Amino acid sequence: MKHRLAVAVLLFSLLGAGPRLAAQPSAQDPLVDPQRDYNAGHYHRAVDALTNAIQNSPNDSSLYFLLGQSYYQLRDYTRAISSLERSVQLLPNQSEYHDWLGKAYGRKAEESVFFSAMGWAKKAHGEFETAVQLQPSNFEAQRDLIRYEMNAPAIVGGGDDRAIKRIRDLEKIDDVQGQLALGEFYITKRRMAEGEAVFAKLLESNSDRAGVYFEVADYYRDRQNADKMGQAISAAQRIDPQDRRLKFYRGVFLVMEKRDLTEAESLLRTYVATVPDNADLPPRSLAREWLGKLYESQGRFSEAAASYKAALLLDPHNKELEDALKRVDKK
Repeated sequence: MKHRLAVAVLLFSLLGAGPRLAAQPSAQDPLVDPQRDYNAGHYHRAVDALTNAIQNSPNDSSLYFLLGQSYYQLRDYTRAISSLERSVQLLPNQSEYHDWLGKAYGRKAEESVFFSAMGWAKKAHGEFETAVQLQPSNFEAQRDLIRYEMNAPAIVGGGDDRAIKRIRDLEKIDDVQGQLALGEFYITKRRMAEGEAVFAKLLESNSDRAGVYFEVADYYRDRQNADKMGQAISAAQRIDPQDRRLKFYRGVFLVMEKRDLTEAESLLRTYVATVPDNADLPPRSLAREWLGKLYESQGRFSEAAASYKAALLLDPHNKELEDALKRVDKK
């Protein structure tokens, strides 16, 4: 039972740390249209285009890779695995391919019964390790591997000692990424004072990467510290004022601050309407949850209930959403 619980915990933590869209292909490349569809969140359309393209180029690893990513975003992990395994077979030295195959194995484990889940989890670990070995500067793979090892039991390759060693190795390559991983480790292990010290340091780090500050903003949002969350958002906005994640974070910040709620509603609704439901971005379910909180704070209980219901459709096992819906239904 202990191992069952540990495996269940780790499976929710296998996504990459930051949003990343693949580089745009050239105008003559068969990836042009499906890549555009993928980036826009039109995953079914991307699947259709890629399936047709593969008929003409059956040995093009990049087509299978994007097809696997598309199935992953559609939560069809069986087909994602099949496509990603083919991409790895065709181009075995591509770190990114192994990392995404590891993600798909992890999600497949989530859908499986215990003993089968253990097998998928071990495969995920192996792919993350391979991705890091092939390209130590693949920070998404580094973070996936560290998350796995900090959450998984030893029987499937996890353990705190392993995770800390990975973190120290990552710090030698990129100190900021290492600190993000260390802060996440401390919070996961309930070492809250040590985690707070790390994230306070990151807030003052003068990083040139917006994603660093969005992770810091997530930390302070979860601690209900609107002031420091606002500082992190401002830092991200200075780096990239066009980053589409800003609508989500600014909307949440205003709800926490209980001010400019009309603007907060507009930001969150726009985010839900225009940003793809993508595993690398703040989930639409979370944006809808914060819309529900906004409406609830204004006494708009029927709208709050509708938002919480919509969020539950996207995140059906979220106990906090269930409790929120019960709460507003009683109003």
